[in-house]
Amino acid sequence: MAGSLKEVRERIRSVQNTQQITKAMKMVSASKLRRAQQAIVQMRPYANRLDSMLRNILSNLDGDADTSFGVERPIERACLVVVTSNRGLCGAFNTNIIKAALRILNGKFADAHAKGKLDMIFVGKRGFDFFRKRYNTIRMIDEFVPMFDNLSFEATKVLSQRLMDAFSNGEYDAVEVAYGEFRNAAIQNTISVPFLPVSKIEKPAGESAMRADYIFEPDQKALLDYLIPTILQTQFFKFLLDTHASEHGARMTAMDKATENADELIRDLKISYNKARQEAITKEILEIVGGAAALGA
Repeated sequence: MAGSLKEVRERIRSVQNTQQITKAMKMVSASKLRRAQQAIVQMRPYANRLDSMLRNILSNLDGDADTSFGVERPIERACLVVVTSNRGLCGAFNTNIIKAALRILNGKFADAHAKGKLDMIFVGKRGFDFFRKRYNTIRMIDEFVPMFDNLSFEATKVLSQRLMDAFSNGEYDAVEVAYGEFRNAAIQNTISVPFLPVSKIEKPAGESAMRADYIFEPDQKALLDYLIPTILQTQFFKFLLDTHASEHGARMTAMDKATENADELIRDLKISYNKARQEAITKEILEIVGGAAALGA
């Protein structure tokens, strides 16, 4: 019984130490989340408006725009960008992004994958570690894995520009991005979106075709040559900001739940310890009373 009591005490101490770690990780994630959330909340309306403007321009110009970013081609060669976190302990966050990437790999890009013409680019270690162990027929590009160590527009612009150049040169017929969309600390949506080609705005059925009368200054080509790459770079930067905030939100929620679970476990262990201790005391009392009765007899 003494050994059992010692084991329970050691387990209680172990859970308490773990709880201190989860509390600290929750506080760290909460601090980082505030900065990451502020960045994406300020960025999202601007990026969404630019994206809507880009698709609206390409839709209304009806092919007059001198750009290759909206050209749709049969998907012979494709690229899938998987944006996950570098670290774990954030619940099912990374797993859900990987599942979204797998849906694209086995669905939209299944033919390109079967022909060996699918590239995968990874931002974050978790996604890269998963796919490199399971898919050896896919060309995996890992030079951008540590991008979250220096998350800035200038750093992400290198990757987005590389994707745009590859699409313009015909190296890729489609580029898809799987990432985590931040809603709040408790909710992170896992989605995959087409990055290239730029999708046009579909007009509702029955609506008469109307052509927007845009006025370009200084001229259409000069403006689009600057505007479209900048909008796409901004949109890609938003993907990473979303994932960065989602990671910290998911980790804060997971560590909060882990701390609560530790409280419940400690309470149950203390009840077990007290029961075992009472049993040990009762047994000792019975032994003493039995011994005294034997001596009296």
